[in-house]
Amino acid sequence: MSALPTAHDYHTHGHAPEQGRVALTYEDRFLRRKTLRLEDGTRILVDLPKTTSLDHGGVLRLTDGGEITVIAAPEPLLQVTATHLPRIAWHIGNRHTPCQIEDTRLLIQRDHVIKEMLELLGATVTEVTEPFTPEGGAYGHGRTHSHDHSHPHAHDHTMDHGHSHSHDHDH
Repeated sequence: MSALPTAHDYHTHGHAPEQGRVALTYEDRFLRRKTLRLEDGTRILVDLPKTTSLDHGGVLRLTDGGEITVIAAPEPLLQVTATHLPRIAWHIGNRHTPCQIEDTRLLIQRDHVIKEMLELLGATVTEVTEPFTPEGGAYGHGRTHSHDHSHPHAHDHTMDHGHSHSHDHDH
C-alpha cells in the first residue's frame, strides 16, 4: 500500500499547475490534519502545521510540488434580504455569525433562532443551497468564531447604571 499524497502547506493563491480540486463546506474548510477526497476520487492527506481556515480558491501544496485548489461546496444556507440590509447585517454580526455579504443579500448558515430573529426585524429569509464564502474575521483573516482575544471573557453584568432615580419635585 502506498502512502497518500500529502499537503503540508497552504497558500491563498496557486503557482504551479492544478493537480486537482477539493470541494469543502465552510466548516470542513477549517482543519489541520485530515484525509480529503478530491473531485476525481483521489485521496490526499492534509497535515498542516496549525489549524487553518482554507478559503475558496486557496491552494494546498503537495510535497511533490503539485497543487490542489480548494472550492467552496454547496451547503444549506439562509438567504437574507431586507429594505435596510445594513441594519440586518449589524444584528447578524453582533451575534458573531459568519456572513457572506453581497450587494442585495446576505447568506448565513441555517439557524432557526437567527431566522426567527431576522424575520421579527423585517427581513425576508429563504432557505437556499449554495457555496458559502463568508467575510473573514477581524483584521481581514480567519474565522469569526472560535477565536482568542487574549483576555478573559468574564464580564460584570450588574444593573448599576451609575445614576440616581430621585423623584423630588417642586410644585
